[in-house]
Amino acid sequence: MREDGKLDYFELPGGDMPTVKAFYGAAFGWTFVDYGPEYAAFNEGLDGGFNAHAAPDDTKTPLPVLWADDIEAMQARVEAAGGTILKPIFAFPGGRRFHFRDPAGTELAVWSES
Repeated sequence: MREDGKLDYFELPGGDMPTVKAFYGAAFGWTFVDYGPEYAAFNEGLDGGFNAHAAPDDTKTPLPVLWADDIEAMQARVEAAGGTILKPIFAFPGGRRFHFRDPAGTELAVWSES
C-alpha cells in the first residue's frame, strides 16, 4: 500500500542507455523495462529508472520520487512547508508529477498515477 510522503521511486541520470543498462545488468543482475529509447525502468527492491532524456538544466544527481494520492494537495503542502516548486505538475507516461527543492537545496519529485 502506498502512503503519502514515502519514498516510492528512485530515478537516476541515464546517459548512454545501452552502456548504463549493460553495467547494472552485469554488475548487479538488474533487469529493465524499456519505455522508449531514453527511459528504462528497474525494480530491484525499490522501483526506479534511468532518465536519458533529461534537459540540460535538469538534475544530474539521483532524484528521490515520493508518492501522493492527491498530487495537487501535496504540491500545496510542499509549498506551504517552504519547498520551492521547480517544475509544476506535469503529465508523463504513467501519471503526473512535480519537482521541488527542499530548504536544504535537495531536488525531489512527487508523483501520482492520476
